[in-house]
Amino acid sequence: MKKILVVGAGGQIGSELTSHLRNIYGNDNVVASDIRPVDTIKSDGPFEIIDATESLKLAYVVQKYNIDTIYNLVALLSATGEKNPMLAWNINMSALINSLEVAKMYGCAVFTPSSIGAFGPDTPKDGTPQDTIMRPTTMYGVCKVSGELMSDYYFHRFGVDTRSVRFPGIISNNTLPGGGTTDYAVEIFYEAIRSGSFVCPIASDSYMDMMYMPDALNACVQVMEADPKKLIHRNSFNIASMSFTPDILFAEIKKHVPNLAVTYNVDPIKQAIANSWPNSLDDSAARAEWGWKPESNLESMTKDMLKVIGEKFKAGILK
Repeated sequence: MKKILVVGAGGQIGSELTSHLRNIYGNDNVVASDIRPVDTIKSDGPFEIIDATESLKLAYVVQKYNIDTIYNLVALLSATGEKNPMLAWNINMSALINSLEVAKMYGCAVFTPSSIGAFGPDTPKDGTPQDTIMRPTTMYGVCKVSGELMSDYYFHRFGVDTRSVRFPGIISNNTLPGGGTTDYAVEIFYEAIRSGSFVCPIASDSYMDMMYMPDALNACVQVMEADPKKLIHRNSFNIASMSFTPDILFAEIKKHVPNLAVTYNVDPIKQAIANSWPNSLDDSAARAEWGWKPESNLESMTKDMLKVIGEKFKAGILK
């Protein structure tokens, strides 16, 4: 049975991935960690306070629980990172380097998510290839490209079993967004139910790849469970599910919330980031090498988001 450590378990992906992994491998076999307590995660299994920028506590926890797999999810997201680039670099890269070094010492596998943010304006926008030019124009993207290269280096140089996927924008009905360029695609569902109106910070015709959280969680597990003999790529795989503009998303939501009113007040920083990213990714390598196949599409995701979030409002969990 695997012994897993989730670093950054309090974040958007980490909080849901921890529960997902515990459902698969057992509560006691998945150790959650974050820089501060996360009560909802602490109640279900082991939890440790770890500042991922400091390696000693990370090494201590790996040794204490006999960890064999590290999910390093620590990151400052794209829009937040542009407000403080050096903080983003220090947090994102320190957490990665420490995870890789500890993994080298104790023989762990390491998963570190990359992103569509790793691409840049010179990258082919439609059907973006698995292997292509990557010259991002954000600190978040620079960190992701650096992380991919560093993870590959530790695999080839030291034999660390590093694996990764390039996440598109992730849409969740559980965890609120945390400073990403694609956050509008989550916020709109809450406002559709709460107020019936939404001011979108992204231009109406801006395509970006998106993914529903259940598919993202499955990708994290599937790539780490994949037969290493079949992996030609490692860091990092394109994965895709759906690509849409704000207008397309809003039209789908209006099928269920017909009185929804949408206006636009474009955020220049977020829009510049969105313009530098692909419209859609070619994920054929992930499909061929480890059987990647998403289950959700725009229609099914929209129905489920509105259902779950609506139930939370009715129950008084959200106001």
